[in-house]
Amino acid sequence: MAKKAKKAAKKAAKKVVKKAAKKVVKKAAKKAAKPAKKKRTLNAAFMKALTPSATLAAVIGATAVPRTQVIKKIWDYIKKNGLQDKTNRRMINADEKLKVLFDGKKQVSMFDLAKIVSKHVK
Repeated sequence: MAKKAKKAAKKAAKKVVKKAAKKVVKKAAKKAAKPAKKKRTLNAAFMKALTPSATLAAVIGATAVPRTQVIKKIWDYIKKNGLQDKTNRRMINADEKLKVLFDGKKQVSMFDLAKIVSKHVK
């Protein structure tokens, strides 16, 4: 009777080991089945060098740069000269150079910058 109990215990132990091994294999198969992450490619339109107009060139320089760099340079100029409104940070106060760029407006929303830039690049 003791032999039968030992055999049953061994069988049960083997089943447990087999089940655990199957789980490990299934997890490994799931990991292998996941598709590789796609590499992000930049949109070529953003990287195209654009020539700034004379009024925009007074702020960012005359060299042709991508649209993303145009916006970055305008923000660098705004921060360097402290032109962001203190109470409403979404508004940009214009100095003499920016007033010409902003079509004579004293203050412009930061969300209008893209529209303004598109008028002044080729």
